[in-house]
Amino acid sequence: MSTDHQNQTVRTRFAPSPTGYLHLGGARTALYSWAFARHHKGQFILRVEDTDVERSTPEAVQAIMDGMAWLNLDYDEGPFFQMQRMDRYRAMIDKLLEKGDAYLCYCTQEELNQMREKQRENGQRIRYDGTWRPEAGKVLPTPPADVKPVVRFKNPLSGAVTWDDLVKGPISINNEEMDDLIIARQDGTPTYNFCVVVDDWEMKITHVIRGDDHINNTPRQINILKALGGDQPIYGHIPMILGPDGEKLSKRHGAVSVVQYHEEGFLPDAMVNYLARLGWSHGDDELFGREQLIEWFDSTNLSKSAAQFDPEKLKWVNAHYMKQAPKEVLLSDLQTRLEKEGVNAFEGPKLADVLDVVLERASTLVQLRDEAALFYKVPSVNVEELKPMLEEAGVRAALAEFNEGLNSVEWNVEALSGLVKTTIKNHGLKMPKLAMPLRLMLTGITQTPSIDKVMNLLGKHTVQTRIAQGLQS
Repeated sequence: MSTDHQNQTVRTRFAPSPTGYLHLGGARTALYSWAFARHHKGQFILRVEDTDVERSTPEAVQAIMDGMAWLNLDYDEGPFFQMQRMDRYRAMIDKLLEKGDAYLCYCTQEELNQMREKQRENGQRIRYDGTWRPEAGKVLPTPPADVKPVVRFKNPLSGAVTWDDLVKGPISINNEEMDDLIIARQDGTPTYNFCVVVDDWEMKITHVIRGDDHINNTPRQINILKALGGDQPIYGHIPMILGPDGEKLSKRHGAVSVVQYHEEGFLPDAMVNYLARLGWSHGDDELFGREQLIEWFDSTNLSKSAAQFDPEKLKWVNAHYMKQAPKEVLLSDLQTRLEKEGVNAFEGPKLADVLDVVLERASTLVQLRDEAALFYKVPSVNVEELKPMLEEAGVRAALAEFNEGLNSVEWNVEALSGLVKTTIKNHGLKMPKLAMPLRLMLTGITQTPSIDKVMNLLGKHTVQTRIAQGLQS
């Protein structure tokens, strides 16, 4: 069995199980497999491992497809579905049975439970004891008529399985540590570990990049592949992604569908850039596009250590991509998001002008929407928050003078900024003493873009009306 793929076209695969959404870990595996194939001018295959009939759903399949589409991870072949290849798997199982590399096991669940309990009591490793494993000179029990057998793979009893992992380096597992794996259930359905082997072989997969939670499966799969006479792919097991607290990534950390990140206002290119850096690096480069990723990506800089998901770093990357995005793309998204919130962006300042002001502060498209919405909605001012600000020495008088001064000032950012500075100087105030209540009156919140830019966009009538109303508090 050869593992030399130097003269072969590189073929990678992403093989999710459709029992849930495409989460960050799965998306990163897909991205690395895709980037590796594109770097080597090879093929990237999508395979849906749907043999878990009870848990697999069409909705989960669609969620995977939606996630791949949003990230723009195009595949060259597929999607292939394992449930459509059952006849092929069964034929391969029959081949192993004929060769004596697999056998029928009639142990009942009760017998297996008793076996495990006895092993626990004796301090032994929990494993199948080989009751039905055929050996030279061994007399097997008579098959019970009322028990449907499973099919077990006859794992070698000695030697070791070794492979040179793309990420972790040389790995060796003794065959004595593995028992005889079930490769077909009582109903004849082939199991995950067997289907994977047949698919990887027949689809000519040269490189398998997957999470290191699969490491224990790899020696079993290699042994099955040897028995079938197939070519062994090169394996690379990437460490898991941890949450900011160092614990396994969960929903509370953001382990949600990648499509939800679209809903939360992240750009796909930003997500691709961020995910690429969660376990791979190119020097100190933090920001790079897809073409750069493809040019750089190979297995030499894949990290052996678990990566930590940092929501703030993701926002930082996203803010960069938002500032680089074509203005018409941002405007279209902003318009759609505002409409969904019932905000009419046609009554008020030009949306393009608003975008110019709010973009510098936003790190997500949702934040961009919320900042922009301030210019199209009448604010609900918290009087209890405003009153103490107005009662500060000199503030109410300064705001009244400022509002009066707006009658004669030119309506542009520079002139408005000048009036603000003149007013605070005249009344011996610091900028926040005037700007904070002014922001609250005009927008309903105290954190906004530069106050002169906000006033310029809102227009004279709106600004003066809201200040006058605020001063009556």
